[in-house]
Amino acid sequence: MNLLEVLRRATGYLDQHGSSSARLDAELLLAQSLDVRRLDLYLQFERPMAEGELAPYRKLVSRRAKGAPVAYLLGHKEFMNLDFEVSPEVLVPNPDTETLVERAVSWARARGGEVRVADIGTGSGCIAVAVAHYVPEARVLATDDDEAALEVAARNVARHELGPRITLERGDLLEPLTDPVDLICANLPYVDEAAELPPEVLAQPRHALFAADAGVALVRRLLEEAPARLRPQGAVLAEIDPRQQQALLPALEGYAGHRFHRDVGGLVRVVEAWT
Repeated sequence: MNLLEVLRRATGYLDQHGSSSARLDAELLLAQSLDVRRLDLYLQFERPMAEGELAPYRKLVSRRAKGAPVAYLLGHKEFMNLDFEVSPEVLVPNPDTETLVERAVSWARARGGEVRVADIGTGSGCIAVAVAHYVPEARVLATDDDEAALEVAARNVARHELGPRITLERGDLLEPLTDPVDLICANLPYVDEAAELPPEVLAQPRHALFAADAGVALVRRLLEEAPARLRPQGAVLAEIDPRQQQALLPALEGYAGHRFHRDVGGLVRVVEAWT
């Protein structure tokens, strides 16, 4: 078989097994297997593929068909135009989270001068790294209660050469913060424990996905505790499920004001509150 026929067969197989982006998945995995750029595939569609090349590709396609996220199979994922290592120890960076980062960057730039930021539940470190990358004046404390996740985050901090401006600490929510900060960012677990999710989502760490009380328990606790950890005119940004907006309103009563931000799909995705 030539390369194009292999791609067609893999695409059909992944489509039959529920992939919503079968052709893209097939191309990304083949490029990974052959150690070439995805664009290079288009330049060699007629190239015959040897059995030695097909075997590792079949394994990747089989794992994808069983629900493994493409990012885990590739070992990395782009987020905010930056490349991040990802592994089964952390959530795959989601485009929806870019809404939070874009607002954090805008807020920090408007604040001006050196800005102290805390990224709570950092996981892969994608929020901390992106904020530090796009706001050179930012000093970021990134926390997580999972040591394995912090090891991935540490590698991503080093990958982007941001070690001097990002500190990693292990601890529960805001507990590692010893001094007040200007801005708190958080993409905490917020999925309802009763939610039915596709296999590629369930393949990610459950403790980083699900939270009690219909998913709002941790975000609500963060919002309640954050004012005491913020400098004057500080703010908190937290990613949420669009259906949680009303349930979180009581936790926002202690702030001077709040607003909700929508993602590119038009859904409420981030709550912002300020002191």
